[in-house]
Amino acid sequence: MNAASTDTPAPAVLVLAGTPIGDVADAPPRLAAELAAADVIAAEDTRRLRRLTQALGVHTTGRVVSYFEGNESARTPELIEALAGGARVLLVTDAGMPSVSDPGYRLVAAAVERGVKVTAVPGPSAVLTALAVSGLPVDRFCFEGFLPRKAGERLGRLREAADERRTLVYFEAPHRLDDTLAAMAEVFGDDRRAAVCRELTKTYEEVRRGPLGELAAWAAEGVRGEITVVVEGAPAAGPADLDPAELVERVRVREEAGERRKEAIAAVAAAAGLPKREVFDAVVAAKNAARQGPPAGKGLS
Repeated sequence: MNAASTDTPAPAVLVLAGTPIGDVADAPPRLAAELAAADVIAAEDTRRLRRLTQALGVHTTGRVVSYFEGNESARTPELIEALAGGARVLLVTDAGMPSVSDPGYRLVAAAVERGVKVTAVPGPSAVLTALAVSGLPVDRFCFEGFLPRKAGERLGRLREAADERRTLVYFEAPHRLDDTLAAMAEVFGDDRRAAVCRELTKTYEEVRRGPLGELAAWAAEGVRGEITVVVEGAPAAGPADLDPAELVERVRVREEAGERRKEAIAAVAAAAGLPKREVFDAVVAAKNAARQGPPAGKGLS
């Protein structure tokens, strides 16, 4: 009698694989092994995936499906079904880590909800690469992704970050870079330091550093390539730097962006280096002045 096999199916796992952001030589060693072992490969662009596997000398045997912004919602249940059946699903995007301003979040959230193991193959990141070469403070930073395309919404988002003390990192399309840098100069100030990182790790890599005003003028001539913008955080403002009207205006901007007044006051106070009570008093005084209206005899013809 033959002994029963002790082999058991490998458990389902979703693998998020980082891919090169430019130079294919930057591919992590594990990427080739995962591409070869996957039962299903979900790729943002199947043609780019084919070029990547050819460059790495990898022969894939798993089923390849497209997974991009346009079909992410519809494709996620199909991939979850494959995971439920015990498949090893590999997710790759065109460049960098999946789900970081790329498709992937919906699939990760759905897999976690189903109790499926989620792991990652670490790889190059445009966010960290740009931050590292920017020459700006790197001890604390926040990633803002892509700004809205509409001018008014873009200005609103930037105003929300006007008091942010941490270094800011943005992605931007080359044809919108001039408008974005001009808006940043308007909101953050012409003199705020920044770095525009173009074509990172590629043949024509360029890092342009300088004040936002100068960078906006440079970008007006036209810029090509993949763009990451790193902006210095807001300087700490002392009590003498801001008058009550400016404090009230900063609170108003944050409230219009959706923050509750209490949180807006706390954020403005922290950015200005002031006690919360001082900002609160300025807001109350402005509110009372608005209710009273102009002094008698003023404003009438």
